[in-house]
Amino acid sequence: MNMVATTAARSPSWPVGKLVLGLLVVAAIAVYHAFDLGQYLSFEFLKTHRERFLAYAHAHYAMAVAAFILLYCVTAAFSVPGDIFLTMVGGFLFGPLLGTLYVNIGATAGATLAFLAARYLLRDWVESRHGDRLGSIQEGFKQNAFSYLVTLRLIPAIPFVLVNLVSGLTRIEVGTFVSATSLGMIPASFVFAYAGRQLGMINSVREIASLPVLLAFTLLGLLALTPALYRRLAAGAGGREQR
Repeated sequence: MNMVATTAARSPSWPVGKLVLGLLVVAAIAVYHAFDLGQYLSFEFLKTHRERFLAYAHAHYAMAVAAFILLYCVTAAFSVPGDIFLTMVGGFLFGPLLGTLYVNIGATAGATLAFLAARYLLRDWVESRHGDRLGSIQEGFKQNAFSYLVTLRLIPAIPFVLVNLVSGLTRIEVGTFVSATSLGMIPASFVFAYAGRQLGMINSVREIASLPVLLAFTLLGLLALTPALYRRLAAGAGGREQR
């Protein structure tokens, strides 16, 4: 009896929290695909039911706002594709400015949950196996995390959900992730929210994500690297002066 107790005490504790969270994520993804919920996050679905959505938003504004923010938060937290579609819905229902605000709240909250989940489930495992090769990368990212994250958020070609998950594997602070995510999403969110407001004149998402718009966001993203570049140049200048 004592031998069994000693063996149990020495054995590693079962990560029940990680198991439950992992199963929850897998179950949510399975339900999404099993019931083909993606059909409700489509441009065609919005155009078909836009009058019904608009009437409900006008009649029950507070409920519509709360439901929209919650839906955006849940889809972002479970890394469900459809952020562009939901941003357009926000612009269509609430206008470009308020739509951008509500998108920002829901997306930032959901992205933070995905970020924390990835950190809780995977970071220790990744670092235990690849920590020696990731050390310099982790340190460099941590020093310029805000600028890097704002840059990634400003470039629409980089998937929103991918940034959330990969950031969770780094050592970036939660506050930095939240502030950079919230700030970096504003330009793209406003463009797509404005496009959603003009839904009646748009026949394809491709008409919004045009090459000039993507190029403009890319330039904005590169501009966000200016603080990191400035710090490097300032450090180099300081070193030369000391010599």
